[in-house]
Amino acid sequence: MSTNDQLEKVRNSDGFIAALDQSGGSTPKALRLYGVDENQYSGDDQMFDRIHEMRSRIITSPSFGGNRILGAILFEMTMDREIQGQPSASFLWSEKNVVPFLKVDKGLEAEQNGVQLMKPMPELDSLLARAKKHGVFGTKMRSVIKSADPAGVKAIVDQQFEVGKQILGAGLVPILEPEVDIHSPTKSEAEAMLKNHLMENLDKLGSDKVMFKLTLPNENGFYADCIKHDNMLRVVALSGGYSREEANDRLAKNPGMIASFSRALTEGLSAQQSDDEFNGVLDTSIESIFQASKT
Repeated sequence: MSTNDQLEKVRNSDGFIAALDQSGGSTPKALRLYGVDENQYSGDDQMFDRIHEMRSRIITSPSFGGNRILGAILFEMTMDREIQGQPSASFLWSEKNVVPFLKVDKGLEAEQNGVQLMKPMPELDSLLARAKKHGVFGTKMRSVIKSADPAGVKAIVDQQFEVGKQILGAGLVPILEPEVDIHSPTKSEAEAMLKNHLMENLDKLGSDKVMFKLTLPNENGFYADCIKHDNMLRVVALSGGYSREEANDRLAKNPGMIASFSRALTEGLSAQQSDDEFNGVLDTSIESIFQASKT
């Protein structure tokens, strides 16, 4: 599994990153939207079995492949499981030509200074070592900005880059995800503060390359400077609660940004659909996100 081939694909190919990394907290909602109610499983083990079935169905679909999808972000438990008898990350790359990423954060702290920082990750080094063994290329970690508080926004960016350097040290490419809540009353101001701190920290990276996963901005083309920066591998966009149609529309107005959608990708998919119906809906969804990512 050549990391150089994966790097080349992420850097230069058309396509987007599929976010298949719902964690324990968001799994019941993801399953509900997929048509699997909480009375259809009992306890966490069965819940994670059902979400793995959903993710496997997406990944093994003929609609899902490296011709339109650059990478996929996996939840830790998905990485540790198999798809059609192969470890998930290995299946993605060897069978689908899709670059595997891993979500590494452990959730969010309570809000303070208008932001939610990431919880501590004492096991991160051992998780990164395991990811490397599985052939994972990069990681993703999320924190959230709720309002334009100068101290809070700075703390978010400082934490993302600090952990990002630990990930780079383990030989993986970090996707830093300081999400700005789409419902924030000070979204534009928060984005301006965020971009300033992001650019300052990019300038100090030396030769290392990172990726950003950012909320679709209020001002079109707002993150162009980040996209063009020498230390930037790719800037990807989160759908953040926008419908797929609105997320695609906003994305198409931000040249150079590509999608990394989760809920907007799986919108319309259902456990009750036949394989033909499921693959058709997924194909339409992937194609629309692919086209919006090509601008």
